[in-house]
Amino acid sequence: MYGLVQAKQDELAALCRRFGARRLELFGSATGERFDPEASDLDFLVEFDPSEPGSPADRYFGLLEALQALYGRPVDLVDLAAIRNPYFLEAIEASRTVLHAA
Repeated sequence: MYGLVQAKQDELAALCRRFGARRLELFGSATGERFDPEASDLDFLVEFDPSEPGSPADRYFGLLEALQALYGRPVDLVDLAAIRNPYFLEAIEASRTVLHAA
């Protein structure tokens, strides 16, 4: 699945700029062999640039909807700043793949 995500790299970079995401990563099943093209969603980890204009909620939900439209499947979008559980961070560490870094 990573190849499909990377095939739309230009569109993805444009979305990151539009919504002020300074870093976007793919994690979970889409980065490995567990991905089911018929049923799996895409899991993204985002870090927003706080100096960008717009409300944080508008930027988050705008990016979420745009990613779902771009890839035509459900998306889980996790804001890195909102993660408080160190076990969750540890669990996703091995599969994190950078897609965009500004």
